[in-house]
Amino acid sequence: MKSFDIRTKIYFGEGALDRLSDLPYKKALIITDPFVAKSGLLQMITMRLHDAYTEFEVFSDVVPDAPIEKISLGVKKMLEYDPDCVITVGGGSAIDSAKSIREFASRSTGRHVALIAIPTTSGTGSEVTSFAVVSDPEKDIKYPLVSDSMLPTEAILDAALVKSVPANVTADTGMDVLTHAIEAYVSINNNEFSAALAEKAIEICGTFLLRSYLDNNDEHARRKMHVASCLAGLAFNSASLGLNHGIAHALGGKFHIPHGRANAMLLPHVIEYNSGINKHSKSQKEYPKCVEKYVNVAKLLGVNNFNEITTIRALVGWMQFMMKEMNIPISISQIGNIDKTEYFNAIDSMADKALADACTATNPRVPTKPEVVQILEHLYE
Repeated sequence: MKSFDIRTKIYFGEGALDRLSDLPYKKALIITDPFVAKSGLLQMITMRLHDAYTEFEVFSDVVPDAPIEKISLGVKKMLEYDPDCVITVGGGSAIDSAKSIREFASRSTGRHVALIAIPTTSGTGSEVTSFAVVSDPEKDIKYPLVSDSMLPTEAILDAALVKSVPANVTADTGMDVLTHAIEAYVSINNNEFSAALAEKAIEICGTFLLRSYLDNNDEHARRKMHVASCLAGLAFNSASLGLNHGIAHALGGKFHIPHGRANAMLLPHVIEYNSGINKHSKSQKEYPKCVEKYVNVAKLLGVNNFNEITTIRALVGWMQFMMKEMNIPISISQIGNIDKTEYFNAIDSMADKALADACTATNPRVPTKPEVVQILEHLYE
């Protein structure tokens, strides 16, 4: 028996931020990053809290990849301030930090306060998931945390917050959305509900991702990608992810490549691996079950071809085209600041971490260590 539910109430569309003017909470801890704290974005939040007569304090000691030490500082702040609501504003690192901080603080006090997530990037979908990723810089590893108690109470999707996102971040986070949707779609835990959400997210990415990258002022494209990020988050919260994320966590933990970028670089390789297209002959009639799913993805993106093999190759080609158009490196060597010897020396340990990653467990093809090593080797060039 399977189940599906959406526990986070989602506010979206024009004026979604006005939800904050009508909050029932009297004391809020805002968790954000230094950039948002110093920008006009935070004022868009606080002015509405003043309207609601909601008292607040700001914790802005958030950095990318949510390191454990910063989570500890946030827990200390939350225990001292004792809010009845946590509002997190920012990208995936800020939202993941807030989810983790609230989780660990509630374990200490036994009190589970409301969490309102307001994303300022269109990528992670963290505002509607029970997942968070924290990192241990000393061990060069990222830990995915999973618990229903980490789900935000509310999510507010307002495209006004993503207008000023730089093009490179739009590219990385947009490809993260696409990876979330595709991995959820082919996951062994996929179901009809998660598939419907994933398909819509993929369709939106195919139409609006490049538009969003090319023009910051294309508000319609930005709004669509903001919704797609949430749809993909709902999809993978139900179906989980796969090997792409398993390797990306290991790769990002070791070499500090932005998460969305790592996912984008890996996506063509993992699609080829899962579908096994390099092993197929042109006359082959039976394929892994996930191939049919990938063919559907290709149709949604408008690149379906003569048969399964040529369609998968066209899909991989589309991914690489998008990466080139948005100036995303397609190989580790193109990044330029990662030493080749250091990278190859780290492959063995990264493969171990990828195989141990919780996301890898729902990949449609069960990977072996030599296969993961080969993917990482091919990724360099």
